[in-house]
Amino acid sequence: MTRRGLSVVALAAGLALGLPSLAHGLQLPTMQIGLGETTNPKQVSVLIEILMMFTILSIAPALLMMMTCFTRLVVALSFLKKALGTQTTPPNQTLIGLALFLTLFIMTPVFKQMNDTAVKPYLDEKITLEQAVNTGMVPLRNFMFKQTREKDLALFLSIAKVAQPKNKDEVPTSVLVPAFMISELRTSFEIGFVLFLPFMVIDMVVSSVLLSMGMMMLPPVMISMPFKLLLFVLVDGWNLIVGSLIRSYGA
Repeated sequence: MTRRGLSVVALAAGLALGLPSLAHGLQLPTMQIGLGETTNPKQVSVLIEILMMFTILSIAPALLMMMTCFTRLVVALSFLKKALGTQTTPPNQTLIGLALFLTLFIMTPVFKQMNDTAVKPYLDEKITLEQAVNTGMVPLRNFMFKQTREKDLALFLSIAKVAQPKNKDEVPTSVLVPAFMISELRTSFEIGFVLFLPFMVIDMVVSSVLLSMGMMMLPPVMISMPFKLLLFVLVDGWNLIVGSLIRSYGA
């Protein structure tokens, strides 16, 4: 064995022999994990914050679809794709991404108001958590009320057997959300019907021409699709449709 090897063995032996004696003179630290109450939001445990973050992320898609304008946008864009007759263009991921960023654009004033009236005062310890939740829901509820039909709202009030509310503040959020959803679906289907009309006319004209020419075996979709795309580009379709969708929310 080399001199370096002997040194390493001697050091290891010395540590092994010295640890029992050193253990009597050393105090090993202990670790305790517990949960306590606090009224200071800045003192919330990191673990609790992580738990809350993952909980919010898990329900974020449902909140995005149920309480914002995302549903109307994505359904209308899907109708547009069907009306054009394109199978995979634009991809669904592109349409969903466009609907998502349009949702953020439309909902920015609402989110800003929620941040100014609820989030910032709570972090500054001016209001409690319950007050922050109640205050933060006001701008979102006002947005949903503007887009909800009274007929749809009355339907869910009757199903839930809730007494006729005297004002909007007495309408439960659990009733408002589904009423807002079906109102958005109705509006998106109306937009889809309007989008289908011009392209349906092109399909009918192309089918009639092909039938009169005796070209029975040629698929009409193959001939009508270039004309649809040409019409859509000439009228600047994306500008018109996106602008109309945004203006439908009063933006």
